[in-house]
Amino acid sequence: MHSLKNQRGISFIGLVLVGALVAMAGAVAAQAVPTVIEYWAVQKAAQRASTGQTVVEVRDLFDRQAEVDSIKSIAGKDIGITKEADKVVVTFAYQREIHLAGPAYLTLKYAGRSK
Repeated sequence: MHSLKNQRGISFIGLVLVGALVAMAGAVAAQAVPTVIEYWAVQKAAQRASTGQTVVEVRDLFDRQAEVDSIKSIAGKDIGITKEADKVVVTFAYQREIHLAGPAYLTLKYAGRSK
């Protein structure tokens, strides 16, 4: 006969707890991934907007690209526009909140600039 000391593995309760943790992490990831994709779209819009020459033109280029890419978190009026060595640089910063449960939220802060 084998003793219980030699048995290896995970109990049913352990399996349920691990499954619940994986499910919770998957639910948070499912809500966070679209914000990362939107960040990439904002980065692309900022890069495209940096081809403009005036502040109004840069904001308009950003807004048009934001409409194409369905960017909802930031608009042309929210971006910063500077000039560095005769090159237009577009900067942006914004945050997104993901409701977890009850009063708990996951806050994601995004910032970037054109190249």
